[in-house]
Amino acid sequence: MFLTSPLLQLSSSLKHHPSLFLHGSSPAITSLPKASPFSLSPAAPPPPPSLLSVKAMKKMQGRVVCATSDKTVAVEVVRLAPHPKYKRRIRKKKKYQAHDPLNQFKVGDLVELEKSRPISKTKAFIAVPVTARNAPKPVDPVPADLLDLPLQSQQRA
Repeated sequence: MFLTSPLLQLSSSLKHHPSLFLHGSSPAITSLPKASPFSLSPAAPPPPPSLLSVKAMKKMQGRVVCATSDKTVAVEVVRLAPHPKYKRRIRKKKKYQAHDPLNQFKVGDLVELEKSRPISKTKAFIAVPVTARNAPKPVDPVPADLLDLPLQSQQRA
């Protein structure tokens, strides 16, 4: 009374299988080169580290509110942000210390803050002058000779 089930036959046939992968061991493969999944050719050298990091420069605009310190100005930056509950846009103000090497800025001047290396404990921006929007633009008078148009005073005569 010998019982033979399909499972016993299958397990007995696997015991004598010539593949090493079925029994948990793997053959030693040392001759194959390791290829990176991100590169097309494995022999290509990596790019230099200076080309890998690309950072966006942070720039903000604000008004000078304090210029009493030497080579430092306090700049107030105003931004609009939605109210957390009512979703209406409200003004948020924040003061930054900025480096002014020539002491050229006075209170009320419009400046642009450029991110830089830390200059001191609180200064990590450099103040750059910006012309105000409502400032009068310089008027360059264009001579009539360039336009080749007669002036109104010359037409009536």
